[in-house]
Order: sequence, then structure tokens, then C-alpha cells
Amino acid sequence: MKKYKAVFFDWDGTAVLSRTAPVDDIVPVMQPLLENGVKLAIISGTTIENIAGGHIGQYFSKKQLGNLYLGLGRGAYNYGFQEGKPYLFENRLPDTAGLLTIHRICFEIHAELKEKYDFDTDIVFSRPNYCKIDLMTENRRGDNLFMQEDELDLLREKMKEHGMKEGLSGLMEMAVRTGRSYHLEVIPTCDAKYLEVGISSKSDNVEAILGKMREECSIEAGECAFWGDEYVGIEEDIFGSDSFMYTEQTSDGDFFDVSEVRGKRPEGVRLVGGGVKSFLDFLAAQNEM
Repeated sequence: MKKYKAVFFDWDGTAVLSRTAPVDDIVPVMQPLLENGVKLAIISGTTIENIAGGHIGQYFSKKQLGNLYLGLGRGAYNYGFQEGKPYLFENRLPDTAGLLTIHRICFEIHAELKEKYDFDTDIVFSRPNYCKIDLMTENRRGDNLFMQEDELDLLREKMKEHGMKEGLSGLMEMAVRTGRSYHLEVIPTCDAKYLEVGISSKSDNVEAILGKMREECSIEAGECAFWGDEYVGIEEDIFGSDSFMYTEQTSDGDFFDVSEVRGKRPEGVRLVGGGVKSFLDFLAAQNEM
């Protein structure tokens, strides 16, 4: 196994089973890596309040925190740590007018789905630079917020029942078209249950953090590993949110998927399966190298 200088990883479903799960297993394998200068970057769609209950810093020393980064909010927030405290070194946050434009775009998508297809959705507006459009309002995930095994089939069947012949690709195109009608280039992603529409993605997180690592420590993408559980293809050439960690700047890195969901992955992503345990085993092995 290769020894990496930096590891980028999703949180829910990769490092922990859910955002409310205890961190008793992940913290002990992170600590020695951070102590020895390995850079770790948590890349998640959530906010800092939902990473270890908002108290991720309390589990590590000031020295260890100096090697920890948080890329959160689907590209919105990028944090490092100074003197044991998180600080925002880069963000992609719209002003109020810009955020309300995103809200209007998502409501228009919601209305078009209802009017044309009698397809019911709910919208979560309380995100920093995007909205979550719930495509399966009757399907509850509970604490496990990552994509479940049967959700793709359930969504495809539901869209078929409502006459949505273009499938998810048509839905993505609708989001982009609606955004452009408001003179805004939006980036839609989908994990089967939610269509997320905003102005950034995990691509922005990994590129911002890799850029900072390159500037401060001369770390290049080929020395990095990228772990997630949502790489799987939703439809042809439409992949899950973790696939956005693969960019032109990060393409020399190594990419791993711990998901058990069947389907195609982007070229270059290695399917290891095994869920959270596989990622914990990887970090433990890195500690022994």
C-alpha cells in the first residue's frame, strides 16, 4: 500500500456511519496521522456544527489540529486551524440577494415538476449557498443520510410513473436551464433522494484545500488519497457527490469508494466496499507505514 501525505475523505457514510454517531473509532486512527504531519481533510456537504457535534477540535491537540482541514457546505466553507481554533480561509457564500436567487430557482424547479408531472417535492432552504430538493418525500433516511442501496431503483420507478422520460439527466438539465433563466450558472448534484442545486460543489472544497497544502507544504495531488461512499453513477455520466472530488487539479490522486451500492463508478475510482470499516482499516494501515 502507498503511503500518502494527505487524505481527503467524506464524513457521513465514510468516516462515521451517521453524523450523530459517536466518533470513538475514527478519532484514534486520525490522531497519530495528524501528530506525524499527515494532512487530513474532511470533505462534507454539512456544516461545522454537524461534524462531531460541532466539537471536532476537542479531540485533537493544537499540533494535530494544525494538520486538519474541513471542506464543508458543498463548497461553501474551507477551514484550517490556528491555535486550536477553526478559521475560514476561503468561502463561496452569496449575499442575501444571491441566496434568494438560488431559492427562487429551486422553487421554480419544484413548481415545474408539480405542474408538468404532478411530481411532489419538498425544499430545504436553510443551506449556505444551495437548496436540497427532496425527490422522495415519502422515503425517510433517519440518521443515515447517505444514499441507500434501493433508492436509485425507487427514484427511477417513481419518475417513470410520473412520465419523466428524460430521467435524472432531464432533471439536471432542468436545473441548469432554470438557473440560466436567472443568469446564474448552478451546479446540480443528486444522491437519489435529494437534488441539490447551488453555486459550488465538493470540487471547490478539494481544490481550495489542495491549493493551500501545495502552497504551505508542497503537497501535490499524486501524494493524496480521496475516500468517499457516493461515487456511484446515478445515470449515464451522472455520478454521486463524492465524484466531484475528482477534478483536473486532483486527477493524479488515488480515489476509493467504500459503498456497497451497485453501479458504475467514474474511471479511476477503485471500489473497495466495506463501508466505514474499510476506511478505518486504511487509516490504521497508514499509521503502521
